[in-house]
Amino acid sequence: MERLEIRIVEIRGKCPVFKLGDRIVIEGPGVNLKETDAICTHAFASLLPYIVALRKGIKPSELGLGRGEKAYVQCLDPGPPYTDGGTVIFEITVVRDEGEKGMESRERSSG
Repeated sequence: MERLEIRIVEIRGKCPVFKLGDRIVIEGPGVNLKETDAICTHAFASLLPYIVALRKGIKPSELGLGRGEKAYVQCLDPGPPYTDGGTVIFEITVVRDEGEKGMESRERSSG
């Protein structure tokens, strides 16, 4: 099953929901609420299109969201001087379980 770990790496201005280091954990099509620190509707609107793409195996660089294996997305709230809130930078990492890695290796070697 695909697993995405989304970490808050920067906050510009004030965010009433997140603090640095918080994370959101996505497993398959669901949010793992036991491992998730907080969810914000503004932030989720920014993340959702990329969550789906990254779960489907599209690389962050193909989306223009990073140079390596991590993707970076920003919250919709622009923060000061436009709003009283703040914008959050999210780092998204795709985590594959060991069973899935093993299956991918076997598929490549048999092809």
